Amino acid sequence: MNNVIDIKGITRNFQLGQETVKVLKGIDLIIEKGEYVAFMGPSGSGKSTLMNLLGCLDTPTSGSYILNGADVSTMTDDQLAEIRNKEIGFVFQTFNLLPRTTALDNVALPMIYAGKSKTERNERAAEVLKNVGLADRMDHKPNQLSGGQRQRVAVGRALVNKPSIILADEPTGNLDVHNADRLLSLFQKINNDFNQAIVITTHNSKVAEIGKRRFVLENESLNHIDII
Repeated sequence: MNNVIDIKGITRNFQLGQETVKVLKGIDLIIEKGEYVAFMGPSGSGKSTLMNLLGCLDTPTSGSYILNGADVSTMTDDQLAEIRNKEIGFVFQTFNLLPRTTALDNVALPMIYAGKSKTERNERAAEVLKNVGLADRMDHKPNQLSGGQRQRVAVGRALVNKPSIILADEPTGNLDVHNADRLLSLFQKINNDFNQAIVITTHNSKVAEIGKRRFVLENESLNHIDII
C-alpha cells in the first residue's frame, strides 16, 4: 500500500454558544508515499484545522482517516499520542524548540518518547543534523542560532523518527526571503533524497509552487488546483 494518508468525508464543526461553525465539510484526500503536497488559502480558510486533523492533534466531527494503514479517526488520546510520535513529523512557524537545550538534544527529543537509548538518540540526531546542514551547530542552543538555523533544527526534529509524513504549517512565516528559500530547497532535497511525503500549508503562492500537487481551501472545501 502506497497511501500514507487516506481521508474520506472529513468534517470539522465547532460549537460557539448556540451556533455551529462549520470549518471543514466533506474533505476527501489521498496522499501517497513520497508525494509533496501544498495547501493554500487565506487566514481563516481552515488550513490549520485541516493540519491539526492530519497531525492527529484533533479529531474530525465525522468522516474516516486512515494514516499509513491505521484508522486514526476512532483512536483514544493515548493512541493518538503514540501514532503522532511514530508516524508524523511536525514543523511549525514558530520553531517550538526548547530554549535551554542544544540543537542535538532538541532533535533527539521525539526519540525519548519512542523509548530509544541515549546512544541511539545521539547517533540518529547527529546524522539528521548533518543532513540538514548543521553538523557544526550540534552543541548550540536556539539563542545561538539564526532564525533559518532554528527552523532547520525543527526540520531535523521532524525527521528524526523517520515518520511517514512531515506536516509543515506556514514554515516560512517567520523567515526572511533568503532563509525561506533555503528552507524550501531543504524540503525539496528531503523529498527527493528520502522519498519523504511532505504536506505544507501557506498563503504564499511562491511557497506553494514547490508542491507537486496543489490545493486551495475555500468555502470549507479542498479544491484541487493542479498537478506538476
